[in-house]
Amino acid sequence: MRVIDSHTEGAPTRVIVDGGPGLGAGSLRERLERFRDRADSYRRFAISEPRGSDAVVGALLCEPVDEACAAGVIFFNNTGYLNMCGHGAMGVAVTLAYLGRIGPGIHRLETPVGVVQVELLSPNEVAIENVPSYRHRAKVAIDVPGLGAVTGDIAWGGNWFFLVEQSPVPLVMESLRQLDDAARRVRAELERREITGSDGGLIDHIEFFGPPNAADANSRNFVYCPGGAYDRSPCGTGTSAKLACLAADGKLAPGELWVQESIIGSRFSASYRTDESGQIIPRITGRAYVCSEATLIQQPDDPYAHGIA
Repeated sequence: MRVIDSHTEGAPTRVIVDGGPGLGAGSLRERLERFRDRADSYRRFAISEPRGSDAVVGALLCEPVDEACAAGVIFFNNTGYLNMCGHGAMGVAVTLAYLGRIGPGIHRLETPVGVVQVELLSPNEVAIENVPSYRHRAKVAIDVPGLGAVTGDIAWGGNWFFLVEQSPVPLVMESLRQLDDAARRVRAELERREITGSDGGLIDHIEFFGPPNAADANSRNFVYCPGGAYDRSPCGTGTSAKLACLAADGKLAPGELWVQESIIGSRFSASYRTDESGQIIPRITGRAYVCSEATLIQQPDDPYAHGIA
């Protein structure tokens, strides 16, 4: 399997460019389901230890249904499949540029939840225009064992998020273990109480916010991902969900800039527009860099040929 690795503001993306599963025709959603149901060993082989890590997001390049798109892409991680991934979309864009498949300008990527526009501003700077984002419920209060009362918004930014305005733990690298534990507890309590997104959508991302470290940023965040890893970037879909909440509260106007800082100090610059139906369309800008090319090898007698479960 041939892969190209990149990172977006510190968050790794592994793009499968050759040797992935054949998923046939149909929508990206249908092909994602085939990937999950019939070819999950490819995901585990590409992303799990000993070849990958919990922090890596994988991206399988596919032929798009919409011929106006530069590529179709299915995102996945150490535990399953993602609807969308903002940092991953930026990583895919710089990888396609590295391969000579796109140049500077505006391009379209087809994902299981819709078409995402990517603008290659330079070889390493990408702006994505994400899927429509919205807040589903505001100020949802839960009592979390070991934490007490926690209040957050439920919002969609391409994945479902529970966004907690005041982090229960200081947003510093020294607190990563406590942040992980707090986010895991919050997610478990949401599941226990059967609190979901619309149509029963699983809230699989937890996002804590606090004041930024940099004077020219608006906020600092910690994002707990479905597989238990934290997002090294400020999280593209999470920032999109944040913009939807800010817009709903009248705290951010269309076109106004929001600088989101991650737990490691990297940042995304974000704004939004409204479409003709009034939906929030986020625009997230960040930097991504290709950092390796590799051929992943599977030997027949390898006891961990499909990764360490």
